[in-house]
Amino acid sequence: MAFREKLAWVSFLAMLIPYAVYFGILGPSVKFGEDRMLDILWTFGPVAVAHGLGVIIGRIVLSMMSPEDARAPADERDRAIARRALTIAYYVLIAGFVLVGVGMPFSEPPWKIVNTALLAIVLAEFVGQIIALISYRRGWHG
Repeated sequence: MAFREKLAWVSFLAMLIPYAVYFGILGPSVKFGEDRMLDILWTFGPVAVAHGLGVIIGRIVLSMMSPEDARAPADERDRAIARRALTIAYYVLIAGFVLVGVGMPFSEPPWKIVNTALLAIVLAEFVGQIIALISYRRGWHG
């Protein structure tokens, strides 16, 4: 397995559990109110930190296991896969923010709009990681 593919797996796994906990358990269970919008920050913040720490620790471990691969620059295949994943993730993000910015302000409370915006960001990143992993597995590079 290529080093960049291992990094993609680390990123995918590091975001899977924290955000599943937030959007599956914490987000829906916290009773956000009009005057308590900071509750989202105090609930989502530690989840985002857990994701970041998972990625950082995973990258450090992978770099220690194969330091020469970690120092090697991305090749054309890696750049093509990243470009493809980012392009598709961008469309997911735009669709999510069209929903958040065009439809929801007229029918939903502010906390639902904020949580849906956060979900759009997380889904876009999640889709990008999945596309990268599929591309590495199937050998797509162009």
